Amino acid sequence: MSVFVWFSSVIFAVTLWNSGSFALTDDGLTLLDIKSTLNDSKNFLGNWLATDESPCNWTGISCFPNLQRVRSINLPYMQLGGSISPSIGKLNRLQRLALHQNNLHGLIPNEISNCTHLRALYLRANYLEGGIPSNIGSLSLLTVLDLSSNLLKGSIPLSIGRLTRLRYLNLSTNFFSGEIPDIGILNTFGNKSFIGNLDLCGQQVHRPCRTSLGFPAVLPHAESQTKRSSHYIKGALIGAMSTMAVMLVVLLAFLWICLLSKKERAAKRYTEVKKQVHEDLSKKLITFHGDLPYPSCEIIEKLESLDEEDVVGSGGFGTVYRMVMNDCGTFAVKRIDRNREGSDQVFERELEILGSIKHINLVNLRGYCRLPASKLLIYDYLAMGSLDNFLHESKEEVRPLNWCARLKIALGSARGIAYLHHDCCPKIVHLDIKSSNILLNENLEPHVSDFGLAKLLVDEEAHVTTVVAGTFGYLAPECIVDRRCNDADMETLEAILEVAAKCTDANPDERPTMSQVVQLLEQEVMSPCPSDFYDSHSDYC
Repeated sequence: MSVFVWFSSVIFAVTLWNSGSFALTDDGLTLLDIKSTLNDSKNFLGNWLATDESPCNWTGISCFPNLQRVRSINLPYMQLGGSISPSIGKLNRLQRLALHQNNLHGLIPNEISNCTHLRALYLRANYLEGGIPSNIGSLSLLTVLDLSSNLLKGSIPLSIGRLTRLRYLNLSTNFFSGEIPDIGILNTFGNKSFIGNLDLCGQQVHRPCRTSLGFPAVLPHAESQTKRSSHYIKGALIGAMSTMAVMLVVLLAFLWICLLSKKERAAKRYTEVKKQVHEDLSKKLITFHGDLPYPSCEIIEKLESLDEEDVVGSGGFGTVYRMVMNDCGTFAVKRIDRNREGSDQVFERELEILGSIKHINLVNLRGYCRLPASKLLIYDYLAMGSLDNFLHESKEEVRPLNWCARLKIALGSARGIAYLHHDCCPKIVHLDIKSSNILLNENLEPHVSDFGLAKLLVDEEAHVTTVVAGTFGYLAPECIVDRRCNDADMETLEAILEVAAKCTDANPDERPTMSQVVQLLEQEVMSPCPSDFYDSHSDYC
C-alpha cells in the first residue's frame, strides 16, 4: 500500500512539474490578451496559441534569447483591425512596437507609458483617435515616435519635450491643434514633423499663434520663471492695447452711423442687400476643414485675376494655374474645362469627401470655387512640378534624378495609392495614374494628384483613356535606364520590373494589391538606399 501511495505521489509531482514547465509565459499570456482585442481577418496571427510554451516563435514576435521576454512586436501591413489593448503596458521589457499601416481604431492606451524600455513606436497610417497620452514623456529611452496619418486630435503634450533621446518625430497628417510647445527636444524638430495639422501653430511650423481678437500672441511655457513672467507681461500689454483699439473702432463707427442721414442709410442698406444676393447666386467658395486661412473676398479676387501668365500646366481635366496670395502663400488652381450636368450639391458633397482625404503622399485639396463661367479646384502648390517633367524634359534647369531619388519617388507614390485603395473612406481607385499626375516638392517627395476626379468629372457619355503615349513595355534592364540616371543598380531595377510585371498580369486575380506592392518595394527594392529613403518614414531599430 505504501509503495502505491509513493508511486502515485511521484506521478503527481512529475505531472505538476511538466505542466509548470510547459505553461505559456506571462508575456505570452499578455500577447493573447492583446490578440483578443484585434480583428485578424487574414489569420496572420494563427500561430499565436495558448498551448505553446513560449511566444518567441510567433508571427511578428522576437524575444531576448536568454530571458524569454518579448523584445519587439512587428506587425505592419497585416490589415489588423480592432484596438490596442491596455495590456500592452504589461510588456515592460518591450523595445519596439510596430503596428503601422493597419486598420486599428480607438485610443492609444495610457498604459503604454509602462513600457519603459520602449525605443521605437510606429503607429502611423491607422485610424487611431483621441490624443497622445500625456504621460508619454516617461518613455525616456524612446528614439522614434511615428503617429502620422491617423485621426488624432487635441494638443501636443509638453512631456514629449522631455524625451531627450528622441531623434525621429512624425505627427503629420492628423488633427492636432493649439500651440506646439517650444521646450526641450521639441525645439529640434521642424515643420516636416507636424505638416498636415492645420490648427497647429508655433515656431516649429512658422505660424504664429493668435489671440481670439486675431493678434499674434506668445503663449508662455514652463522653461523658467523669468520667461513666464515676461510673456505674461507682454500678453497683458497686447490685451490692453487690443481692447483700447476695439473700443476706439466701436466709438468711431457709432459716430459715423449717427451722422448718416436716414435716406443715405436706407439707400446703402438696399445696395448692400442687392449686392449680397447677387454674389450668393453667382459665386460660391467652399474651403475644406479650414484649409484656406484667407478672407473669401481675397481668394475670389485672386481667382478672378488668373490669366495666361499664371498657367503652369494642363491635363485631361483642365488648365492649372499658380495663385499667389498677398502674404506670398502659393496654391495651385485647376480650372475644370468640362461642364458637369446634374446637381451642384452632389458634386460639392463629393468634393468635400476628397477634401477630407489627407496623406503625406497625396496632394491636398483645399477648396472649391464656383464662378459664373467656371469651376475651380484649389490645391497645394508643389514647386518642382510633375515627375513627367523630370523624366522627359531636356531643359538644363531640370536636374536629373539619381537612382535613390527615383526609388524614393516610387515608394512614396505606391504608399499614396495604397492609402486610396485600402485605408481611406470611401476607398478610391485613381483611374488615371501616370507620371504627370505625380507631383514633387522641393525635397523630391512625391504627391499623387487628381485622385477621385475621374469619377467626379466624367459622365456616362464621356470616353476616357489612360494610355500614355511612349510608355515603356518590358525591356531588358540595361536598355530601359534613362541616360541621365547613371547610378542605377541592375539587381534593384530587375526587382522593380518584377513588381511591375505582377501589377500588369493578364489575370486580374494574380495582380497584387497596393498594400502588397508597398511591401514588395520596401522589402525587395529599397534596401540599397536606406538613408535617403527612410527620411520621412523611418523604421529605425
